[in-house]
Amino acid sequence: MKKLLFLFSSVFALSLITGCGSNKELQERAPAQFQDIYYTQGENGLNLHVPVAVIQDNRVSMESVYFRGMKSPLVQDSEQANLFIANFSTNGMDIMSSDPAEENKNRVPQKAEKAPFEIEDDEAILVYTQNDKTKYYKLTGIEAQN
Repeated sequence: MKKLLFLFSSVFALSLITGCGSNKELQERAPAQFQDIYYTQGENGLNLHVPVAVIQDNRVSMESVYFRGMKSPLVQDSEQANLFIANFSTNGMDIMSSDPAEENKNRVPQKAEKAPFEIEDDEAILVYTQNDKTKYYKLTGIEAQN
């Protein structure tokens, strides 16, 4: 009886462990209708712009994005409700000053974070939640804009 209980407990625990790890898969349907996605190069790094034509705000929440070996949260633009922006700090500032307030303005470059899926330089992985479930969608054709 103890062996049978142990066997069932082991199978149950194993199914919980393997079930949680296999949830990462790319969605084929986009969570929103996207316009042309682009990035800009600023003095502090890259800014990824994700313009959305249509999104179901009550069901879909844009969380973050993986792009060029980094991960950053997506923030809705305060001036344009249909624009989400992710900031990637690619180069730190090096202000040399005897004033501690000026030294505090130095920024550390963003650390690398591997995407859960293989992507090219013109692709990004969008992390979003839909109905309280984390999902992933590949954004493609991302180009630089001046």
